[in-house]
Amino acid sequence: MSLNIENGKALQALTALSEGDYQAFLYDCDGTLADNMGAHKLTYVAVAERQGVTIDPAIIDEFAGLPIPAVVKEINKRYSSRFDPLIFEAQKAEIFYSEYIEKTQPIKYVVDHLLASAGKLRIGVVSGGARKSVQRTLEVLGIADLVEVLVCAGDTAKGKPYPDPFLKAAALLGVAPDKCLVFEDGEPGVQAAEAAGMRWIRIDQV
Repeated sequence: MSLNIENGKALQALTALSEGDYQAFLYDCDGTLADNMGAHKLTYVAVAERQGVTIDPAIIDEFAGLPIPAVVKEINKRYSSRFDPLIFEAQKAEIFYSEYIEKTQPIKYVVDHLLASAGKLRIGVVSGGARKSVQRTLEVLGIADLVEVLVCAGDTAKGKPYPDPFLKAAALLGVAPDKCLVFEDGEPGVQAAEAAGMRWIRIDQV
């Protein structure tokens, strides 16, 4: 089956799943709109290696959707390391931005879904990533101008799996939480959406 046919079927399925009385669609970025999780794993590994710690990139899949400092805390627990979460986050962001971000590819059926929905519903992106990186990622994907609200790491006191980021996005859009539909690829994002009183779709399970 060709990639175009697969993307077409996935888009059709995602469109059917997202039908309903919604006023806003809220998308995660990394792993949902952007096919860049492999690059993110490499940057985690690279920062850890700088300090002599070899980590299994699979740990990043376990905690997909958590803010980077929270992932670093989990790495510290697993490897008995002593990374400063904020310093680690800054170093990771630097490597990702300088070496990987321009190579970002879309998860095409999700980006196509956003493109088809823009102008019909309100559009927000809610990410645990740094604003600079998320903004540039959306620019590389060609959809930055369609995103009305962007909520990133540090914009709320608590990140995913807490509801705060999604509730902030809904408030900025002026849309009630139960009129928002969330698109995610990780369990922390799903937990955050449920805690915010929003329905959700796991794009990796479409």
